[in-house]
Amino acid sequence: MGHSTIYPTGATVYNPSKAWSGYTVFQAGDEGVVLIDMSGKEVHLWQGLIGFPAKILPGGYVLGSTGRRDPKFGIQDNVDLVQVDWDGNVVWRYNSYEHIEDPGYEPLWYARQHHDYQREGNPVGYYAPGLEPSANSGTTLILAHKNLHNPEISDKQLLDDTIIEVDWEGNVIWEWAASDHFAELGFDQAARNVLFRDPNTRSFGDLGGGVGDWLHINSASYVGPNKFYDNGDERFHPDNIIWDAREANIIAITDKRSGAIVWRLGPDYSLPEVKHIDWIIGQHHAHIIPKGLPGEGNLLVFDNGGWGGYGLPNPSSPFGQKNALRDHSRVLEINPVTLDIEWQYTSAEAGFSVPTDSYKFYSPYISSAQRLPNGNTLITEGSNGRLFEVTAEHELVWEYISPYTDRRNTNMVYRSYRVPYAWVPQLAKPQEIAIEAIDVSSFRVPGAAPKGSDSVVSVATTLPFTEGAACVATAEEGSVRRTSQIIR
Repeated sequence: MGHSTIYPTGATVYNPSKAWSGYTVFQAGDEGVVLIDMSGKEVHLWQGLIGFPAKILPGGYVLGSTGRRDPKFGIQDNVDLVQVDWDGNVVWRYNSYEHIEDPGYEPLWYARQHHDYQREGNPVGYYAPGLEPSANSGTTLILAHKNLHNPEISDKQLLDDTIIEVDWEGNVIWEWAASDHFAELGFDQAARNVLFRDPNTRSFGDLGGGVGDWLHINSASYVGPNKFYDNGDERFHPDNIIWDAREANIIAITDKRSGAIVWRLGPDYSLPEVKHIDWIIGQHHAHIIPKGLPGEGNLLVFDNGGWGGYGLPNPSSPFGQKNALRDHSRVLEINPVTLDIEWQYTSAEAGFSVPTDSYKFYSPYISSAQRLPNGNTLITEGSNGRLFEVTAEHELVWEYISPYTDRRNTNMVYRSYRVPYAWVPQLAKPQEIAIEAIDVSSFRVPGAAPKGSDSVVSVATTLPFTEGAACVATAEEGSVRRTSQIIR
């Protein structure tokens, strides 16, 4: 089916007997942070709050930001990270990472938070049995920015990613900078040459020649309790930090005690030990599935596709930047020790013709995946504003299309989270009423003619119609990889 210009928004599918029901939180365009039930009903809106991402804590608290730096001076820098209660009152705030004086603005202290954070008690920011994030104390892990120069990487100014841990009073008690570990990232000489010439320079307005967003780390979480550490593998110490870099196609674990990178996937997926995974490109929300959930200990990641990486030039990348390309997405669950793919959701599992319609599951940026207690997976296909839940057998049991657009006229959703009803005591548990999927072959908008012809004649045939070869080879022909086709 083609992508229509007219399509329903809100909840479109819901099977209460197979879904893991609760509330779902996400950023609703420019409106603020919204909480919906399984019918898509908007049960609460924190208007004006910025969710990058928005997360719910037990008690109906929500985490987000109250402002973002003017992009003329900084890229995706949030002023602060705040915790607000049900009534919108700020009950905790962190904003003391850097004091900034941007022209035309009052001097402000900034958190420079972007893309992710975690509150003590839960390693990944979503529900797992026995791992509740603290709502009134504890440390907070924050992904932040810092501008600097590092001649080992480039002679251009860099937008570096830092990961900090702050206590309840806002004191930085641990800090790690990605640029300090350039030699550990696995870039070959071709990639290093590209990075030196142009470290993904971004330029808005008054950035003074631009700034190199060289890694663009978009997730950071604790490894958390896991079976691999229990069996003696120190790389997976629960306090270690797992993060991923969208522009470099890298997923890695940082040892919290030493700062060293002790486990890494990417940036080169042509190596024999990872070739079976195929190229992970522009990925988001890489994390270890928490203990107590199906698949615990495995890596779960939204492999966006799109474009990413540094290396040798090719027809799609004449300068070697963003030199890996794929026009569809995957969700992968990978054993981090054996590197076996334990579960996946791709265009094939979605039921699309591969590769012809592979693009129908595709978000080239943002997006996420959350493992649910019943083994289902909540997927945010972010660039399309589509949130959906599938079973381990890939059956669609809930789907929601965001009706909220932003100033760029997209309904994008950076990330969404499902939480138990009990985490929001301000609301009574809603009724769970099934939503049957529409039969799109017969569904018509008012005024449109129904399917079927008023007049039918038969034409004599020489041979019966048989489905034959298409213009492009399909996965069923055996010579086409089911999940990925990339230029490299």
